[in-house]
Amino acid sequence: MTQRAGELCHRVTIQKHEVTYDENNYETGEGWTDLVSVWGKLTHLSGRDLLAAQAAQSQTVARLKIRYREDVDTTMRVIHKGRIYAITSPPLSDPDTGNIYITFTLSGGIEKYYS
Repeated sequence: MTQRAGELCHRVTIQKHEVTYDENNYETGEGWTDLVSVWGKLTHLSGRDLLAAQAAQSQTVARLKIRYREDVDTTMRVIHKGRIYAITSPPLSDPDTGNIYITFTLSGGIEKYYS
């Protein structure tokens, strides 16, 4: 089974947090750099799902489905239309082969992902 390209209709940027060093190996700063821009399906939780997530004390607000990759993890963040989301779950593979697409849960409003 293949992934339908039309379903992945949202352009998202995945960023990773990096620390920069000078030639003497001293830390000079830190910030977010773009890892990759990909097509994905960003789905915000319904009101019912959002209430269930809040009851479980989860800050999950959306799900992101992208083509299978191995280089995305929970230390990264996602930007879509200027809005920043933290990746809050490890990747969940597709049930068919495990290498067609992956799905992440996303949260918003987390301070550490804005600096």
